[in-house]
Amino acid sequence: MSTGSFGLRSSGSYGSLQQQFQNGSLSMPIQTTPPISSRKPPKMFKEKDSLFHWICKFAPRKKVGMLLLCIVSTAVFAWVLYVGKGEDARETIIQNMNIHSGPISEETKMSSILSSQVREVEDARETTIQNMNIHSGTISEETKMSSILSYQVREVEDARETIVQNMNIHSGPISEEKKMNSNLSSQVREVEETANATTPLPPLPLPLTPPPAPVYFTGYTLPRGNPCESLTLPPPPADKKRTGPRPCPVCYLPLEDAIGLIPNAPSFSPVLKSLTYIHEENLTKSEFGGSEFGGYPSLTERNDSYDIKESMNVHCGFVRGSKPGRQTGFDIDDSDLLEMETCGGVVVASAVFGAFDLIRQPKNISEYAKRNICFHMFVDNETESFLRNSSELGSDNKVGLWRIIVVHNLPYSDPRRNGKVPKLLLHRLFPKARYSLWVDAKLELAVDPIQILERFLWRKNASFAISRHYKRFDVFEEAEANKAAGKYDNASIDFQIEFYKHEGLTTYSTAKLPITSDVPEGCVIIREHIPISNLFTCLWFNEVDRFTSRDQISFSTVRDKIRSKTNYTINMFLDCERRNFVVQGYHRDLLEHWSPPPPPIITVNTSADTMLSNITPVRKVTARRAKERKSKRHRKVNTGSKDTNTD
Repeated sequence: MSTGSFGLRSSGSYGSLQQQFQNGSLSMPIQTTPPISSRKPPKMFKEKDSLFHWICKFAPRKKVGMLLLCIVSTAVFAWVLYVGKGEDARETIIQNMNIHSGPISEETKMSSILSSQVREVEDARETTIQNMNIHSGTISEETKMSSILSYQVREVEDARETIVQNMNIHSGPISEEKKMNSNLSSQVREVEETANATTPLPPLPLPLTPPPAPVYFTGYTLPRGNPCESLTLPPPPADKKRTGPRPCPVCYLPLEDAIGLIPNAPSFSPVLKSLTYIHEENLTKSEFGGSEFGGYPSLTERNDSYDIKESMNVHCGFVRGSKPGRQTGFDIDDSDLLEMETCGGVVVASAVFGAFDLIRQPKNISEYAKRNICFHMFVDNETESFLRNSSELGSDNKVGLWRIIVVHNLPYSDPRRNGKVPKLLLHRLFPKARYSLWVDAKLELAVDPIQILERFLWRKNASFAISRHYKRFDVFEEAEANKAAGKYDNASIDFQIEFYKHEGLTTYSTAKLPITSDVPEGCVIIREHIPISNLFTCLWFNEVDRFTSRDQISFSTVRDKIRSKTNYTINMFLDCERRNFVVQGYHRDLLEHWSPPPPPIITVNTSADTMLSNITPVRKVTARRAKERKSKRHRKVNTGSKDTNTD
């Protein structure tokens, strides 16, 4: 390749270049050799070799050398200029990349964080909706959840605005940021719509956790070595002159210990949990018996009331009026009703109707009991007048510890039947009281009520306690004793006994153990106000309202019917234990008409020897001393211990 630096193809694809050579633009010989193969690398090497030889041939010439030098200088200058601009541009690009790399990475990170927050908000929203569909909730829970969602939405909105501002400042992948902003805006709108939709939902009880199990009092055992654990009853006295009932020893805990054992929770009420009472203004008389005050329950309603259920609605007196004591019969002044409604602990109650008894003051009552226990005595207008005339009732409506409650519009004409209303329905007259102690007016309370409750209720884990009759255990024997004593109309007693026999009443025997008696001594009732004990006294009152007022006859029927459905037991303690904390008295009519005992008969021995040996100095008895002796004998008779068993 000795004659040319460029090899030209004869084909027309390079015709313009070939024409330039022919026009003499370049004085170069034309290579007429046929074209070689189209392989590019050998051709480039050949062209470089020809150019090198061409430069070496013509460079020594002056004009050609200068031309080549100018061309080379120009090329070098152009190359240097081009390379310098490239480096400056590269540095500018790097700086811009360094400037923009921070915001872009922050935006990406913020976008990731916002996406996770939106997912959390959506999960919280779905959980809230599911909980509100499954459970029932309250307005406060929904409002709280709505405020949480709104707060999270505001956070997402603030973050979105920050991204938009950064996008306006920096130049980055704007299309990607706009896309992310659009997605976030749609997600925020969905969350806002969900938050707004959850707010106006109707109120539903939403127990996120199951309600705690109710707590009940389950009793206790006295510590080992306590004297009350080893107490035994002594044998009855051998005094043949006293064959009647008498008190026996009872071990009471010290008052401080009894106060410390006051239960913090109610006792368990088997089966029955909710008890309400029938209210009727338009009454229809039942098949037999009953009264307007009791509501005339039919026999069907009576039978249904012994079908113990979890929730019951029964007759329990006071069927008319707005509440017990107001336009119901057995009406009470509003000031007294307010006083009774505020009594929320222990109530000690009694009643005197028809001025039948004297009011006896409790004794041995602690200061704690005086401050915390309500002592209420129910009287009628006749008894109130008697108390005021005898100057016993002061302006504060109190006689000693007793707050006197005057009852108007009595429902019955029989004072003894009227007395059954407070005796059996104290839970209706004192709706907030936890415990009550009923004491007949002929009795004098001699022990602190807290110690009595501890001994006969809390220590025995019982909610109802009553003493059994000291002599009779069988209902049939009690009925005959009532007829013999003229306590009630004999025909009415016989009708009641026959009715109970038809329902299955049998004589008492040891087959009924652990039940120890069918006949109570009903002058004292100790009880806790829980649904099952309230039901017991309601149904017991309904029997007294329908049949005779002799509550000892109907007691066992009500007890056994409830026990067959609930296994509910009653603590029937000894009558001698009852006589330990109450002192038996007499009705007022007996005390007023009680004649003094006749003077003792003195027999005189007329024999001379005896008369001489028994001579003693004669002491003159003044009239004043004789009067004192007479008054002492009279007081001794009045405070005797004769038991009449009347109520």
